[in-house]
Amino acid sequence: MDALYRAEPRPRRTTASSPLPWARFSAWLDCVCVVTFDLELGQAMELVYPHDFRLTEKEKTSICYLSFPDSYSGGLGDTQFSFRLRQSGGQRSAHYEDDGEYNREAPLTLQRESAHYFGYVYFRQVKDSSMKRGYFQKSLVLVSRLPYVNLFQSLLQLIAPEYFDKLEPCLEAVCNEIDQWPPPVPGQTLNLPVMGVVIQVRIPSRVDKPGSSPVKQFNQENLLPAPLVLPSIHELDLFRCFQPVLIHVQMLWELMLLGEPIVVMAPSPTVSSEMVLALTSCLAPLRYCCDYRPYFTIHDSEFKEYTTRTQAPPNIVVGVTNPFFIKTLQHWPHILRVGELKMSGDLPKQVKVKKLTKLKTLDTKPGIYTAYKTFLHKDKTLIKRLLKGIQRKRPSEVQSALLRRHLLELTQSFIIPLEHYIASLMPLQRAITPWKNPPQIRPFRQDDFMKTLEHAGPQLTCVLKGDWLGLYRRFFRSPNFDGWYRQRHKEMTQKLEALHLEAICEANIAAWMKDKSEVEIVDLVLKLREKLVRARCQHLPVKEETLQRVGLYIETIIDSLPEDLQAVLHHH
Repeated sequence: MDALYRAEPRPRRTTASSPLPWARFSAWLDCVCVVTFDLELGQAMELVYPHDFRLTEKEKTSICYLSFPDSYSGGLGDTQFSFRLRQSGGQRSAHYEDDGEYNREAPLTLQRESAHYFGYVYFRQVKDSSMKRGYFQKSLVLVSRLPYVNLFQSLLQLIAPEYFDKLEPCLEAVCNEIDQWPPPVPGQTLNLPVMGVVIQVRIPSRVDKPGSSPVKQFNQENLLPAPLVLPSIHELDLFRCFQPVLIHVQMLWELMLLGEPIVVMAPSPTVSSEMVLALTSCLAPLRYCCDYRPYFTIHDSEFKEYTTRTQAPPNIVVGVTNPFFIKTLQHWPHILRVGELKMSGDLPKQVKVKKLTKLKTLDTKPGIYTAYKTFLHKDKTLIKRLLKGIQRKRPSEVQSALLRRHLLELTQSFIIPLEHYIASLMPLQRAITPWKNPPQIRPFRQDDFMKTLEHAGPQLTCVLKGDWLGLYRRFFRSPNFDGWYRQRHKEMTQKLEALHLEAICEANIAAWMKDKSEVEIVDLVLKLREKLVRARCQHLPVKEETLQRVGLYIETIIDSLPEDLQAVLHHH
């Protein structure tokens, strides 16, 4: 094993299957950072690997501050948590060349981020008399654009203790191993070897049925030793995260749906980051389109932006641990104060909803500080089922599945009427003719949608009573509606383009050309070529044979023209 950790810095590999050095590594991670505590400098970046990965100074500073727990919440031992960081310095080309295929096939909630990094942290603080300060304090941080919190935290549990023991050669060997991994392909089950262990994961796909339980055990393929199977790469233990707020889950779901500004005040970065990630996941399969920061410090570059009182708080969920935030963020409309998450045999003490004026500057008791009144009535059956589960000592993952199912059904009941209405705005297929531009998608009219709710509203699939209409009206003003509508409109536009190409393929081109002038025919060639390029660039949902037939049509049309025009068009 020791030989493995004395790995020499290796030459950059460049093969046909992996044209760029570190290409496979960066399909999963952008880089690995080591942050240490320096007596003169405070938190300092000790190492970035691969060495040639370029973080801006602003990103390095942010990662340093976000990789250590606040002094208020630092205990001895090992701590794991996550953060999310706005990229600075514009788009950069990664070693991994992704043409967008992953994002087209992955669920919307698991997209590769384009403007943010996730940081997955393993922090160790232990007494060490050899250190000037008397403590060893170091963080190992995995930086990625993928929201695979379970996978990366499990990976850290394997590599961080070993790294703190053996340092850089160990890290280099691990990165070399990750650079052999296959890329994350939605729908595939992958075996990922690292440090003598094989982690087995399934990458979720957009075509998975929402709410289908992850496969517990995959094909073992006679793997020895038996693999470490992760039931999910990203799903947290929702029941554990939401324990102190179970009776308020519906209120929190509404606040998230409406993209309301929320502060989560927690005793540690672990609790803060888990609660924020649990909140952002509770709208699945609807994508949470607002910003969120699982852990946030007063040193963050956006601190001024969030604490200013000259404008309304932004649409963001922010997790904090420093009590100073109680003072600086008390103008925010919703503040969730939670204590340590402890799993016990009984229902933990449930926090109360309190007025914002009750926020004490320092010793603030756990609670949801808000003036918000829910649109929907509370679902008492869910609480009863979870209570029964606690009494029967039902495993936490079963309770989590119950909770996730409830939230999924709630989201689906809310979204299905919107899906039905937007589908009705699509032009009829018979209105798509080959020689005219495809008809436009009709505009989304909120009043027309509201009229559909009487006969086809959420009441068809959800027993919850309340002011559904009021909830929709508020939702229309939220970034989540905007994000959902843009995504659907884009998909429908691409579907229209695809149907138009199919209509062209089925048309009789020779008959159309009979009475057309050369100018009209050349115009058609140019338009068809443009359509073909767009279909390939945007990966439209069109069969390859359809695209090939359009290509043949173009050749047939060109061949019917005079030779001088043919030469121009072939050259064009």
